[in-house]
Amino acid sequence: MYSTYKNFVERLSLADGLPLLFIRLYLAPVLIQAGWTKFQAFDQTSAWFGNNEWGLGLPFPDLMASLAISAELLGGIFILFGLLTRLTSIPLLITMFVAAKTAHWQNGWLAIADPSSWLADGTLFLNEQIMASVEKKQKAIEIIQEHGHYDWLSSSGSFVILNNGIEFAATYFIMLLVLLVFGGGKYTSIDHYLTGLVDKTKS
Repeated sequence: MYSTYKNFVERLSLADGLPLLFIRLYLAPVLIQAGWTKFQAFDQTSAWFGNNEWGLGLPFPDLMASLAISAELLGGIFILFGLLTRLTSIPLLITMFVAAKTAHWQNGWLAIADPSSWLADGTLFLNEQIMASVEKKQKAIEIIQEHGHYDWLSSSGSFVILNNGIEFAATYFIMLLVLLVFGGGKYTSIDHYLTGLVDKTKS
């Protein structure tokens, strides 16, 4: 029985680059889009980074915005191809940590306000604005039903209220941590072939 399981695990190891590839393919467009959006609106991004009242209140906002853009835009491209994956993951991990801490932490875990979630009941993340979202959502629907084209507006899905919690930032952080530890993946990344070339030159 154990030998059968061992053979199964050994066969699985032949494809251990695939999960890392899928993580990279999931993360890359998210990161590239985030970086590109910040780049296109650099002045607004910098202002948001630096403002103490309605922004993040970070020092040196132009520099911080430039670093965030570089990490997400260039890092996303490197992640996509599996180039310098472990090194690229480090500034991205820092970016996700800073984002979670400064922009999302005060909103709890949930990205979308869902009062029915056990993560919104105050056990782990006390978040009164999630509980208040029920009334706000219902009021918004009533206004749209009275003054707008509700059936058309909701034809692509139901309305939600953004909570902007740490859910996405934490998820991306965990995925980047996996890439930091395991690299870009066997057979599926440029790193794999570069490592092979380096090993050949050393032998």
